[in-house]
Order: sequence, then C-alpha cells, then structure tokens
Amino acid sequence: MLATTMSKPGGPEMLEITTVADPVPGPDEVVIDVVAAGVNRADLLQREGRYPPTPGAAPYLGLECSGVVSEVGASVDRWRVGDEVAALLAGGGYAERVAVPAVQVLPVPSSVSLLEAAALPEVVCTVWSNLVTIGRLERGQTVLVHGGGSGIGTMAIQLAALIGARSIVTCGSQRKVDACVELGVDVAINYRDEDWASAALESTAGRGVDVLLDVIGAKYLEANLRALATGGRLVIIGLQGGVQGELDMGRLLTKRVSIHGSTLRARPPIEKGEIVDQVVEHVWPAVEAGSVRPVIDRVLPWTDAAEAHRVLERGDNIGKVLLQVGVAHPNR
Repeated sequence: MLATTMSKPGGPEMLEITTVADPVPGPDEVVIDVVAAGVNRADLLQREGRYPPTPGAAPYLGLECSGVVSEVGASVDRWRVGDEVAALLAGGGYAERVAVPAVQVLPVPSSVSLLEAAALPEVVCTVWSNLVTIGRLERGQTVLVHGGGSGIGTMAIQLAALIGARSIVTCGSQRKVDACVELGVDVAINYRDEDWASAALESTAGRGVDVLLDVIGAKYLEANLRALATGGRLVIIGLQGGVQGELDMGRLLTKRVSIHGSTLRARPPIEKGEIVDQVVEHVWPAVEAGSVRPVIDRVLPWTDAAEAHRVLERGDNIGKVLLQVGVAHPNR
C-alpha cells in the first residue's frame, strides 16, 4: 500500500508518498480502507521529530480517519467488512489502509458524509475527555478555550453549548472572532488587540472561568491562573508557547485551582475505548441532529500533505484541514 512517510525529521518538504507493508489486523483490531484523514498539530510535531509514535503504533502520521472496514480481527464482533466508520488512531491515518483497535472505531453519523467524518474523532474525543471528564464542566459554568478558530476551539464552542455551559475563546484575528461568534460562542477575544485575561474576567463580572482548556502552555501560565475562578480547573493539552513557566503558588493556593496535563495519543486502547463510548453516547446524537457539526476549513488531496501542514503552521485555518486519501463508499 501507499503511505505518507518521511526519510528524516524536518519541514513539510520531508513528506513523501512511498510504498510500505500492508497492515495486518490483530485479533482485537480492524483494518480500514482510508477515505480521509484529519490533520492535527500533533502531526506537525511528529514530522519535526518532537512527538514520536507510541510503541506498536503505525509510524506514519495521522491521528484520525474515516473509511470502510476491509478486514476484521478474529475477536471483533461489533464491526463487519463494509461498515463505514471513523476512527481515533495512534498513528497511520495518512495511508491507504490502517489497522486500529476495534474499541477506537466510531459509526459515521448519518448527518455527515464519510469524508467529513474524518474531522470528528480526534477533536471530539479530545474536547469531551478534557472538558467533561477532567475539567468537570457543568451546565451554567463558563469555559475559556485558547485557539477558538482551531479544530479544537470550534468543537469546544459547540460541546459547551451542548452541556449548557457558557464559552469564551481567544483568537488571533477578527476573521476568526467573527467565525466563532457565528458558531455561537458567548465571548470571542482577539488577543492581539486586548489583554485576554482581563477581558475574560470582565466578561464574568470579575469571577473568572470555571474551566480553561489551554493549548499554549508556559507562555500563558500566569494569565491562565489570573483568569480562573476560585476552584477553577486548568487543563493543558498543548505546548505551543513553551514547556517551562513560573507558577504563582500563592495565587494557586488562594484560588484553590487545580492544574491537569493531558494527552490522548499515548493512552492505552481500553482508555480510548471508554472515551469513544462516551462520545457515541453523549455527542453523536447531537451530531445526528445537526446541533453539533464538524467545522472543515478545506479538503486537500493527500498528495498535498505538505501544504496541509503549512496551513496549520500559518494558522490560516478555521476548523479542520482534511486529506482525501481514497474514494468515498458508493452508498454515500
């Protein structure tokens, strides 16, 4: 089969399509003929040599995909050959075929196309597990999300509304602010024009936010603590702003704030399966109804994976960037 590989870590120009061995499913796995793969910032880090795949995972890029089941392991009874699915991957989405634990596979909601479904697994599982399971976001509370125009941000706005929570996002341009407002965010802050922490406090009448989902890391640590309410939860899922920062322990103690670090990729299949089950139970009905939808910036042929990476590096996208790998199933 063909897969997007790289001879060594580096820039987007390192990506090339080469012939690799076909995946062989384990007893608890299925093989998916890939129709589309989502592009995530973790893929950029892996390409740069800063985020290696977990042991046993496919060495190729790609943390989510959609496609058609073509092989089923001996112990799998939930999925059948020909099923149209989406999947949360530990790697391997930028390829014609990928093997994945069956517990990490999701049905394709009837409201989206098979291609569009590739935009859902990583962002929905990430946002749900971090806002709800770790962050304990509840109806009537307020969440602040950095990167409102990203795949994570656009999904967080929708899931906050699904829960009945109020959402605040930060954005780097008026274009992204406008897009988030159109999507239903309660407050969108252009961090280039104003102090976002002060604006968040003002929008909560000085109380602060209950949950803060952070993709920046060290650069925002002090401001994050300032923006949190007493008893607030800071969930850090990215390190775009560095890995080391100073922490005001006095503010931490006074506010009784909790700080959580979280990644999804390295979790064992059983944990990912639990998250997938929660998403199918609590989020998929809203996707079916159309009240939660994938926000897709663009779809590129997988031969243009390098350009897809450049789009994310520039921050041009609003929502997800997808790579089309195969042809959608005739039923769709």
